[in-house]
Amino acid sequence: MPGRTDSSAATDSPDAGPPGSDVRTARPAPAAGTAPSASTARLPAERRRGGPARLLPARSPFRSQLRRIGTGRVLEIGCGTGDTLADCAPGSVGVDHDPQSVAHCRQRGLTAYTADTFLASPHARPGAFDALLTAHVLEHLDDEQVEGLLRAYVPYVRPGGGVLLITAQEAGHRAGPAPVRFTDFPLLRAFAESAGLTVRRTYSHPLPRPAGMLLRSNVFVLVGQVPR
Repeated sequence: MPGRTDSSAATDSPDAGPPGSDVRTARPAPAAGTAPSASTARLPAERRRGGPARLLPARSPFRSQLRRIGTGRVLEIGCGTGDTLADCAPGSVGVDHDPQSVAHCRQRGLTAYTADTFLASPHARPGAFDALLTAHVLEHLDDEQVEGLLRAYVPYVRPGGGVLLITAQEAGHRAGPAPVRFTDFPLLRAFAESAGLTVRRTYSHPLPRPAGMLLRSNVFVLVGQVPR
């Protein structure tokens, strides 16, 4: 059932934004054929690991979330230096606005492109991927950019494929680059539905929703599906 929430953790039933925030909803998507090029989406810079952490093997913080959308090929938007992309199935592809991050991915043996070079690549084929993932990207874009990003990339996912949208909660907002807006469950759902996706589940990870006030790694997760 579209929009059904079945998580035992606190989910998208009435979420309040941070103090001073107002409730916002995604605008209806413009008519087909008016979507901007994917290269117009501005993605935030990758957060570099510093100090002793940079000497440790990188692990994707979203490994368990990836399992929820299947084991096939993933198109990751905002792949950074490839920590999550490295955990994806063979044939997965990353896209990032930063050429240095893309070069780092390629040095690791991963397949990655800037937005412009992806569009010209042999991987940019409708339905070529089993799933789409974007993490810590949407909160840094305005409404038009989010809608444009989803319109640009969702067609590369096969019918019935999964879509995973992940955004920061309060503590994550305070720790990283200043976001455009607090992108919580209601707004994630509005963006997914305006892109024509079926919302299968929303949940807070790794801990229930209240932990997001203190735990930087606590995130909003939306699991969607491309219509068959």
